[in-house]
Amino acid sequence: MKKKIIGLFILLLGVSGCGQKNLNKVVENFENKVQNASAYSVKANMEIYGEEETYTYSIEADYLKDQYYKVRMVNQTNNHEQILLRNEEAVYVITPSLNKSFKFQSDWPDNSSQSYLLKQIVKDIKGQEDLKVEEQEENYTVKSKVNYPNNPDLVYQITTFDKDGNIKKNEIYGENDQIKMKVTFGNIDYKPNLKEKDFQLENYIQEEETPKDSDKKCESEGDCKKETPKCEGDNCNKKAGAIEDILYPLYIPSNTYLTSSDKVNTEVGNRVILTFAGDKNFVLVEETASKGEDFEIIPVYGDPLFMQDTIGALGANSLSWTKDSINYYLAGNDLTTEELLSIGKSIGYNTKSVAKEK
Repeated sequence: MKKKIIGLFILLLGVSGCGQKNLNKVVENFENKVQNASAYSVKANMEIYGEEETYTYSIEADYLKDQYYKVRMVNQTNNHEQILLRNEEAVYVITPSLNKSFKFQSDWPDNSSQSYLLKQIVKDIKGQEDLKVEEQEENYTVKSKVNYPNNPDLVYQITTFDKDGNIKKNEIYGENDQIKMKVTFGNIDYKPNLKEKDFQLENYIQEEETPKDSDKKCESEGDCKKETPKCEGDNCNKKAGAIEDILYPLYIPSNTYLTSSDKVNTEVGNRVILTFAGDKNFVLVEETASKGEDFEIIPVYGDPLFMQDTIGALGANSLSWTKDSINYYLAGNDLTTEELLSIGKSIGYNTKSVAKEK
């Protein structure tokens, strides 16, 4: 009788071991697909869970060889489009509606986890010791740590695969097991027809063409000399735009106060300069954004930063971003990176009562 029980126990151990081995094979299939691919194209939806609302993006991500990335993100709420581009020259954050781009000398996307890029997901999973895969109905999940240097609130991810090792979903969680981000993958093409020229900045430069004199058709000599009429009254305001409500940061470091608020007119609208002083001195500039006739490239010594509803530029002591047709620039030598990010992320509400002048 003892021999039968021992034999049954050994058999069960064997089945259990094979089961875990088969589950791990699912993840290996995914890793092999990504690592063996010289290129891939991904379509996905991403949801960012804020404290009071959820931000939804459609994503198209292309990868070629070792250093070429192109990620097109469109905010589904306001249709705001931005493009993350990496090629042999630099990393760019392009905003087509403004005809401008931030330019970085950065290690993005290799310097942090990326919830929507396959190579970075593989990197996180392979870096996990004693990987455990769980079976859930027809899918399999794997839990792994993540590395977001500029967002320590993001701690781990749960990645979902089907039985063939195809990635279906990637969810990012915080310390309290609260979901912060979810990427749902659609079509993935591991053999796209991508070329290096598809990742060049020139593809996104929109220059205004000035008609040649020979191309002008005028009924008389006087018609050609007519100047564009100057705008008057409300028409000028509609074209230029204006800052109707100044947005103040909800978070301000202790013993720091708003000391001045200056508003000036510019060619495209308004500029507001908010000066804060105390233990942590800093300046916040808000100005109306408009599309330039010439493509503008803004060098930044830092990294691209995802800010829930837009992509910004994080420098050593500064943070820049565009939201709802307003350009924001935050700078302060006294601020730590964590304080800089906390102030920037808290600007989204009309909180005049919080920022009291002293």
